[in-house]
Order: sequence, then structure tokens, then C-alpha cells
Amino acid sequence: MDLNDTPPLGLRETKKRETRQLISDHATRLFIERGFEHTTIAEIADAARVAKKTVTNYFPRKEDLALDHQDEFVAALAATVTARGAGETPLSALRHAFLAAVAAQDPVAGFAGEAFTRMIADSPTLTGCLRGLHDRREEALAAALAGATGTPPGDITPRTAAALLGGVHRVLFARIQELTLSGHANPEIAEVLAREAPRAFDLLTPALAAYGRRA
Repeated sequence: MDLNDTPPLGLRETKKRETRQLISDHATRLFIERGFEHTTIAEIADAARVAKKTVTNYFPRKEDLALDHQDEFVAALAATVTARGAGETPLSALRHAFLAAVAAQDPVAGFAGEAFTRMIADSPTLTGCLRGLHDRREEALAAALAGATGTPPGDITPRTAAALLGGVHRVLFARIQELTLSGHANPEIAEVLAREAPRAFDLLTPALAAYGRRA
């Protein structure tokens, strides 16, 4: 092939993103219509008009098709702690970040709509996967806290703090799911969480008010 016929890298990457999004969109539609457990990779490939191998190249596991923001979800709390400002504690940084996500009705925070949320709730595979993602997010947070506080390896303190902070986020995520499945729209859910989330974070203040404050 003539080198002049090779598509620019930017165009190639754009095409890959478009194909990935196309597959994801068709998969989500089929999962919602038929249920996650009853939809096959072959059916998704047919709907997207790509080869089955193309689907698995982009999404190695079937769960990846339904929960395609896993990396962002897992890294979010750790990234917030790492990027906190001078004089800010992990607790205050995570509190502000969560309230901002609520105000934005961020899907990664749980504002995914009733159809998508019910798809997850109705699937034992996806509910188990979601629990695993919460676990991984907490582990990443513990590592970030250990790095931020210079804690020696094996110290239980950052793991304990991560369990507390991660636990509040699990509760609030579940609360958003609960309200979604009860038929509440995202703006209404955001209003409820804007009132309830500060109370949840306040419960951690006695333990974590000064922990990890950045100099």
C-alpha cells in the first residue's frame, strides 16, 4: 500500500471510537429490550453490523458492553484525592466532587435513567459486577490515600479511611438507584441527594475531618 493511502492516525482513532460507540449503543438497546442475560454477543454483532470478533476486540467481556465506563468509575475517587487543593482533606474533596456530580446529574455517579438502572438491577451478573467495581474503586482510593499521607506499606489507616469514604459513596449510589427505580426523574433525585449527601458525609467528620490535609 502506498504510504499516502494510509489514513491519518487521528482519523483512524476517530473511526475506532465511532465503532466502539456504535457497538455499545446497540448492546445497551438490546440489553434493555431483552435483558442482559438473554442477549448474546452474536446478536449484538448482527445489530451493529460488525463481526462477532470485532465486538470482543472492543469489549473482551459481555459485562464491559453494559458497564462501559468502568475505568472512569474505579479511578474517580482516587483521582479526586490526588488532585485536591492546598489545605483540602480527602473528605472535603470527595464531598465537593460528589455534590458537583449530583448537580450535573452525572451518569457515572448513578444518574443512568430508569431503563438502564433496571437492566442492572434485573441482572445477577451485572449487580455482581457493580459490587466488584465498588470494591476496586475502594482499593484504588486506599492506594491514593496511602500515597497522599506517606503511609508505610501495611498500615491499616488508609484502608480504613477508604472503607469509610467508599462506604458513603456506595450508600449514595444505591440511593440514586433506589429513587430511579421508584420512578423519580433525575432532577428530582438530584434535589433529594443534594439534601441527603451532606448528612452522609457529616457522619465521617469526627473521624476524618483532618485526615490527609494537603499542606
